[in-house]
Amino acid sequence: MQFSSKRYGPGEEATDFKPGDFILTHKNKLIPRFIRFAQRIRGRERKYSHWSHTAMITSPKGDIVEAETKGVIRSQLSDYRDVEYHLVKIDGVADERDRRQAVEFTESMVGQPFGVLDGIGLILSLVTGLRLNVSYNSHLVCSALVARALERTDAIFDDEPAHMLPADLARFFGVEAPQEQATDKPAVAG
Repeated sequence: MQFSSKRYGPGEEATDFKPGDFILTHKNKLIPRFIRFAQRIRGRERKYSHWSHTAMITSPKGDIVEAETKGVIRSQLSDYRDVEYHLVKIDGVADERDRRQAVEFTESMVGQPFGVLDGIGLILSLVTGLRLNVSYNSHLVCSALVARALERTDAIFDDEPAHMLPADLARFFGVEAPQEQATDKPAVAG
């Protein structure tokens, strides 16, 4: 499958996107640092462990839905103008109907609590190597929210969405840590 992504550095803002595309971003607070560390422990994500957060674009105006510690919320892509992020276009796995379904699912989750139990299950899985599900379907971490939305497309993931981290999405869509300069980069994944 063919995917494309583009890096946007601080002060830059994506304008060429469709609802259903998503972003991967890198934050430097305590929880995102822990997420990046945990992704490095897993090994297979080491190359993609730069990414600590993801959000789904839900409108042509740049509305997004994301799972934050305060729950699943609506926000704006422009809120990420001052940080680095990668826009991932899902054309390789989605037609317009798939995109609508992914967005409808994501929108239906707004107001749901953050997936604290999902996070605990992920930590236990990382520490023990076991695939443990400790979660509620409606409580999501950011990567599970986006992965569950993308299940409405032709994306078939190796892991259950509850076990996915931002690095898993980056690996699937071929989005490695950015180079110094912003470039368009086609990626092949599958």
